[in-house]
Amino acid sequence: MSRPVFFAQVSDFHIRPPGVIFADVVDTLAMLRAAVDTLVGFSPQLDAVLVSGDLTNDGEAEAYAQIAPELARLPMPVYVVPGNHDHRERITALAGVAEVGQGNAHRQFTAELGSLHLIALDSLVEGEGHGALCAERLAWLETELERAAGRRILIMIHHPPAATGIDFMDRIGLRSSPALDALIRRHAGSIERIVCGHVHRPIFYRWQGVPVSVTPGVAHQVVLGLDGREPGFNLEPPGFHLHRWTETEGLVTHHVHLGSYPGPYYFSGNPDRKPAT
Repeated sequence: MSRPVFFAQVSDFHIRPPGVIFADVVDTLAMLRAAVDTLVGFSPQLDAVLVSGDLTNDGEAEAYAQIAPELARLPMPVYVVPGNHDHRERITALAGVAEVGQGNAHRQFTAELGSLHLIALDSLVEGEGHGALCAERLAWLETELERAAGRRILIMIHHPPAATGIDFMDRIGLRSSPALDALIRRHAGSIERIVCGHVHRPIFYRWQGVPVSVTPGVAHQVVLGLDGREPGFNLEPPGFHLHRWTETEGLVTHHVHLGSYPGPYYFSGNPDRKPAT
């Protein structure tokens, strides 16, 4: 049996130009640096890092210039898709330190994560918060799904494809279509998972017969507003998803909190532990 492939998925950096703090509350660059520190030192060593969009808050060139040296610290391959806060052309500034899909009008590409085939999708609709896949992007996806026949497939896209119950985020989710729905249903048996960002919370569900997971942000989180409340964010612990892939066991995902916490406390060293009876 081949060894497991370990890869992290980080999302929603919302980096601002130098000296600018997000919403006058969050130093997103400092939090990105802390996240990269964790990824560099993670054990076991990671085979890849996926970045599922919203690297910047407003798509400024100066923001990407701050992100590039941080991603360059990662010794493993880095794969990036744009989010609704990104700028499709300026994200090319990250080329050389990350795969950003330069060979087409949209930032879409494929890659290999061991025996798992990655299809990275661009759901950006310029000037809008919601996401969509136009006819050109849908045709590309259909071609790539057919080319990967017989493989296990991981799709990465910024916008989750179905409602999460957080109304103010669902209103700017992925605008699906009958064509996309039918395409995913047709290939559901080959798609291991669809992984997303955008909502700044860990979320799991099934759509068109395919498991979907949403990773939290590496900085601020979106309020868990399941009661139709006003949009907002908070400073719950930031995090990322650690994915473990093997052909025999499939994709297993761990939610990892960023930051330092008490412990670990090992059971074998507990002075109050009573012997088993």
